[in-house]
Amino acid sequence: MRWGSARSKREPGWLVASLQPQELAIVHGRIGLNGKGRIDRLAARSLEGDYSGAQRLGREWHLERYRCATLLAPGDYQLLLVEAPNVPTAELKAAIRWRIKDLLDYHVDDATVDVLDIPPDPSGAVRTHSMYAVAARNEAVQACIERFDAAQIPLSVIDVAETAQRNIAALYEDEGRGVGMLYLGQGSGLFTINYRHELYLARRLDIGYDQVSSAREREEAFNRIAVELTRTLDHFDRQFGYVAINRILLGPEPEDSGLLEYLKSILDLPIARVDLAETLAFDSGARPDRRAEWQRFHLIGASLRHGSKAP
Repeated sequence: MRWGSARSKREPGWLVASLQPQELAIVHGRIGLNGKGRIDRLAARSLEGDYSGAQRLGREWHLERYRCATLLAPGDYQLLLVEAPNVPTAELKAAIRWRIKDLLDYHVDDATVDVLDIPPDPSGAVRTHSMYAVAARNEAVQACIERFDAAQIPLSVIDVAETAQRNIAALYEDEGRGVGMLYLGQGSGLFTINYRHELYLARRLDIGYDQVSSAREREEAFNRIAVELTRTLDHFDRQFGYVAINRILLGPEPEDSGLLEYLKSILDLPIARVDLAETLAFDSGARPDRRAEWQRFHLIGASLRHGSKAP
């Protein structure tokens, strides 16, 4: 989701900011000409419940030099899978709005909508063509813009966690193979499947790191995750049989919960932990510790967006 005018002489890449009343966190990343990712800056500073401190930090960190993006909170948008309408590109968003109008619990005129294409089977054997529609209430998008305006941080793009996770998963793809990635945030999880650097599937889980790290809830949480992954992989195979998934990646955790070893014993596919240092170069001072890597995972992913990617 883009708006605003372009500025010249900005730093290459994207600076992604998380702006909350209690904290401003930033990650600046870029994709080089060789296709390799690099993280140049990673920083976070506490705020005192308003945005005056964010203004000062913005000046101190010279955020006006960057193309800035942020992420919508998961509860502020929906990702809806729909059949791609057979219309000219110029009419696509209008047609998608018509497709999703009965899937929203508010009027479609009150929604900001973007689309993510899911490329069809290149062999032509499968004729169906699907897309993801990203729909957010206008008021949620406007509130986000106003928050950054109050902090005087120049916002160009609002992204979502699914595409941020896609960007990281793309670093681990093998030629001609799909890759799954599971990330557990504080209160929820996200499972995605990539193929040829595109997002083919995204599924939210109502299980987060809180549950898998709790001795009381761990066993049930492990079982539920295994069931969700197995069902999702079976569904994906039926829908996208031409995509062969060769491994699953588990996102960072602040401390090892035991989930990795459990899934290795349950799933038929190889599964490994994501280690961002294997695929990304970090400037001195930008390498996150284990907790920061977990907390900033999607900010890092969003900073690796290509300029032509949408949303």
